[in-house]
Amino acid sequence: MRPLLRTLAALVASAALVTGCSSADDWSRPHPEPTAVGALGAGFVDASSSPVPESTTTPRPGSWTGVHPPKDYRVVLLTTGDDRPTKALVKAVEDWAEAEHVDLRTVRAEGTSGLLPTVTKALDMGPDLVVSAGNDLIDPLATVTPNHLSQRFLVVGAELAEPTYNVTAVDWSGASFRGEGLGMSSTYDPASFTAARCAAAIRAGVAAVLHDLTGIVVWLDDAGTPGA
Repeated sequence: MRPLLRTLAALVASAALVTGCSSADDWSRPHPEPTAVGALGAGFVDASSSPVPESTTTPRPGSWTGVHPPKDYRVVLLTTGDDRPTKALVKAVEDWAEAEHVDLRTVRAEGTSGLLPTVTKALDMGPDLVVSAGNDLIDPLATVTPNHLSQRFLVVGAELAEPTYNVTAVDWSGASFRGEGLGMSSTYDPASFTAARCAAAIRAGVAAVLHDLTGIVVWLDDAGTPGA
């Protein structure tokens, strides 16, 4: 065999091996319905009644720390923007995913024209959960999420003005952006996106979703987030 042909054959064989090794990560394969590992602590919600859709709950500090996602939980991180708050949220999600052995894949929107196509791309991947980080995604999500009620979404550091039951948000007084139509909250403070609060946001939000407490806003005020 000629040297060039031998090289090409080796490359083809190598590619086949890579494809074979990555087949275990093929999200198109059947996947068990994810369930929480661990339980919510006292005070996450009012024990006498579950929160209704579009309501807000302020959990007791640390009441979410005993909850973990199942191994290989499929999550798409949908993000846009390079501002400090968004970077802090993205870092928190990535750190959480690594610590919890989550199968995390990131889809980044570039420019205004890429927002809706990026949301569609995330949906097409078929994850267990889509996590959104970045204020510019709020309006596209408000458009898309009511048409995909079987897909669960978690918005961190912002919220939808009128969420459907498949959209959960984690917010606080220094964040609380709800879309261009409503403008920026007067209490918006980029400095409130601390590492501790962003870490609490992803953990508390996922804990709520895994316990079917969806369509609500999980509110992490200053008293509710240790170290914030």
